[in-house]
Amino acid sequence: MPDYALFAADLVAVTILTFALYFPRHRRRDLVVAYLGVNVGVLAVSAALGSSTVGAGLGLGLFGVLSIIRLRSTELAQSEVAYYFSALALGLIGGLGVTSPAMGLGLMALILVTIAVGDHPRLLRRYRSQTIVLDQAFADETSLVAHLERLLGARVHAASVQRLDLVNDTTWVDVRYSLHGRAVAAPVAEQPAPAVVVAR
Repeated sequence: MPDYALFAADLVAVTILTFALYFPRHRRRDLVVAYLGVNVGVLAVSAALGSSTVGAGLGLGLFGVLSIIRLRSTELAQSEVAYYFSALALGLIGGLGVTSPAMGLGLMALILVTIAVGDHPRLLRRYRSQTIVLDQAFADETSLVAHLERLLGARVHAASVQRLDLVNDTTWVDVRYSLHGRAVAAPVAEQPAPAVVVAR
C-alpha cells in the first residue's frame, strides 16, 4: 500500500530543492523542469513497481540508464549533478517507501540539509577553478605557476596543462586557486563547464 504522506513529503521536498535552493543560486530554468520531471517520474514509476509483481530492481536499473543518458546529453556542473541525483533520490524514497514514514521524512530532510550546506555560497568561497589560455608556451611548471599567481593575484594550488602549443606559443591550463582575503568577491553560480579565459 503506497504511503501518501511520503508522496506529499516528496513533492514538498523537491519544491524546496528546486525553488528554494537550486534556482536562487544557479538560475537555470531548463534544469528546474528537469529536476521536477525526474523526481515526479521516479516517484510515479517506483510507486507503481513497488505495488506490482514487476521487480523494483528493473525499474531502478531503467532509471539509472535514463539518468546516465540525461547527464551525458548536456554539460552540467558537478553541483548541478548533485541536485539531479538528489531529486532522483527523493523520488525513490517517496515512491518505494521505507520501514517507517518517520525514517523516510528524516532521509528526505537529510538530503535537503546536505545540499543546502554543501552548495552554500559562503562555503569555501575563496576557492576557484578555471581553464585559462595563455598566449605564451610554458614548458616549465614553476614558471607557469609563478605567472598564473601574478596574473590571478591568487595562490595557485594546482595547474594542469591541457595543451602546450610551441608552434602558436600558447598554453591551455586548468587552474585551481584560492583568492586572497581582499580579492574575495561575492561568489557566482557555478557554470556547466570551467570558463575558458584568454590571458597574457
